[in-house]
Amino acid sequence: MKVNIEKSWLKLLESEFNKKYFFQLTDFIENEYKSKDCYPPKDLIFSAFNKCSLDKVKVVILGQDPYHGLNQANGLCFSVKSGMNIPPSLLNIFKEIKSSFNDRSESDLSDWANQGVLLLNSILTVEEGLPGSHSEKGWEEFTKCVIKLISDRKQNIVFMLWGGYAKKKESLIDSKKHLILKSGHPSPMSANRGYWLGNKHFSKCNDYLKENGMKVIYWS
Repeated sequence: MKVNIEKSWLKLLESEFNKKYFFQLTDFIENEYKSKDCYPPKDLIFSAFNKCSLDKVKVVILGQDPYHGLNQANGLCFSVKSGMNIPPSLLNIFKEIKSSFNDRSESDLSDWANQGVLLLNSILTVEEGLPGSHSEKGWEEFTKCVIKLISDRKQNIVFMLWGGYAKKKESLIDSKKHLILKSGHPSPMSANRGYWLGNKHFSKCNDYLKENGMKVIYWS
């Protein structure tokens, strides 16, 4: 697997790419993509980084692993290609946005990434139809490193942790330097039990960015 990643991230993560676990991960991914249908397409695996350089990062949203259906995953957590059916979790995200801002219908979240939102899955690849199939192969170690480096090297980042899986990453983040927003996951199971809608994360994020002299994110 060729690591096709934006230069600011390459500089920051170069030592990580030279570790034994990452070489093993690379071999695993190469074999999986050769023998099975996997997502996202190889050239989009590092899209979260390529669409949001290190210096642009203002917000980090953490997902688990990519959508596992044909033509869905585009390398950004919770995002799907334009024109695809909108997954239930993303629909609930849009409902929460509408409660504070205007309605949104565009399923490709690249515009968020371009504004400084790092849409980071903990696991960057998946086999078709098998969620979690590429877990415990090295991606988690890599993305934990990314979260810790962002926390250590930057100031006043908004980290959005949705659901139990994402909340486990809280220990990697310095809460004295950054804003950590936690809630239930936007999946229907969580949202229908009252753990998602009404969290006001998107407006709270913009309030914090304003307070710290940064441009707000246009979520709609």
